[in-house]
Amino acid sequence: MSGLTLAQASTIVDVALKKGRDSKFAPLSVAVLDAGGHLVAFKREDKSGILRFDIAFGKAWGGLGLGFGSRTLFERAEKTPMFFTTLAAASDGRVVTNPGGVLIRNADGDIVGAVGISGDTSDNDEICAIAGIEAAGLKADPGGSKK
Repeated sequence: MSGLTLAQASTIVDVALKKGRDSKFAPLSVAVLDAGGHLVAFKREDKSGILRFDIAFGKAWGGLGLGFGSRTLFERAEKTPMFFTTLAAASDGRVVTNPGGVLIRNADGDIVGAVGISGDTSDNDEICAIAGIEAAGLKADPGGSKK
């Protein structure tokens, strides 16, 4: 199993930000984590809010922690809010359950990391994450029942 490289993480960040600019989205913050939840790359655009790092990191970290993209977390949180209240407490509030946290899979389907984006709507954040992952030659797994 190959791990996520810095070059791949940098491509993900740069392409995600370009997608956001080309789409005229609000300023984004993009965090890329390896499979162990360690930050590999991060960029925050000018005028992106000061909480955006924490939100982007939480989207990616939560997906890694539970093994599915944050769109699945979002869908499940609606159905079992008490579990997610407990999960928030167990994770010291680090899990963010909104779409925009996308698992990164290699060609074998193994999870090699995750990207979290915050700044625009959750759906638009997710669009940018997928664009970045695919540009790096990897497979995007946003989760959700429609995938």
